[in-house]
Amino acid sequence: MNLPRKLVVLSSGGTAGHVFPAQALAQELAHQGFQLALITDKRGESYSPSPSPVSAPPARKPPVGALLAGLDTYFIKAAGVSGRGPIAKLVAVSKLVVGYFQARRLLKDLSPAVVVGFGGYPTVPTLLAASHLGIKTVIHEQNAVLGRANRFLAPKATRIATAFKVTLYLRNSDHARNIWTGNPVRAAIAALHNLPYPVFGHDDPIHLLVVGGSQGASIFSDVTPDALAALPEDLRARIRVVQQCRDEDLERVRSIYANAQIDADLRTFFDDIPARIQTAHLLICRAGASTIAEITTAGRPAILAPYPHAVDDHQTVNAARLCDSGGAWMIPNADFNKTTLSTRLTSLFSIPATVATAARCAAQLGVPEAASRLAEVVVSVTCSNGSPSGITEQKEMA
Repeated sequence: MNLPRKLVVLSSGGTAGHVFPAQALAQELAHQGFQLALITDKRGESYSPSPSPVSAPPARKPPVGALLAGLDTYFIKAAGVSGRGPIAKLVAVSKLVVGYFQARRLLKDLSPAVVVGFGGYPTVPTLLAASHLGIKTVIHEQNAVLGRANRFLAPKATRIATAFKVTLYLRNSDHARNIWTGNPVRAAIAALHNLPYPVFGHDDPIHLLVVGGSQGASIFSDVTPDALAALPEDLRARIRVVQQCRDEDLERVRSIYANAQIDADLRTFFDDIPARIQTAHLLICRAGASTIAEITTAGRPAILAPYPHAVDDHQTVNAARLCDSGGAWMIPNADFNKTTLSTRLTSLFSIPATVATAARCAAQLGVPEAASRLAEVVVSVTCSNGSPSGITEQKEMA
């Protein structure tokens, strides 16, 4: 292949938490004139309508509107190892070995200036191959806990960019290469940062936004409608709820809200989340990396119910960071029930200034320029070994 040296290869797992920051960085680097390519595994096939073998040039172009539209996309073998039985682990390791040689062949052909990994197991063979080929690498960690793939890759990374100022499981030897950038968000979310919080008074409508992952979280459908129905009548009449529900929960949840005479907009998917966040006074949601990045960038307070089965319980650590700043309230999954939620909401909405203050605290953690900060790290790595100007290393911030 005859490609310019300004090529940056991105490597990402297939979950939204990995893909969203990769997309934001891709957009920033494209504006700066970089050529981009993506290496992922079979979960990334959703980016492309017609996947084909990794060795078959040219790469496929994802359809317009896909999360990483416009990037040349290549697929390699990869699989997770954690939490599997002995035989499944052996199969996963064999896939990673195959993926390593696939990635190595690809990178030798592409000859990128730098490879950027966003976590997930497809990044392991890709960035390991890059390191062995002498290609500079940058890893980005979205959570407050260094993920297992990034933990494995960190010792060989040229730079380690983090979403949180303090990230667990960074080794002492990692800190000299660690730079706090924040977690890149979509441009439509970043644009909310300087917009005022929609302050409400004692008699004004209260807008709630309830979301829980790509398909909603069943616990929010099970608990939130009954909790809102249990609010005092005068408060309940002011509630305007927008809620993401699984398809199988829609009618049941709609019936509860209708019987309680609560104004509710229920859907399985919202394609205008930035607009919904803008009008929300409070969110009820999980504590994934993208969720935390978006609500802090937008400056919106939240009640967080961390997903209890997240690897290394990283959602609880994410939530704790925001709660410690005064920007959210955490209710552990085991305690997230009708009584607890209803009591918390009644308390919060009885003093509107409490929620408005939490919104300001959340905004102080937001990094709307995270995409440009991460791009600056990547550009600096392609140019020299020096620290990028204008960005403070985490060892100085912690």
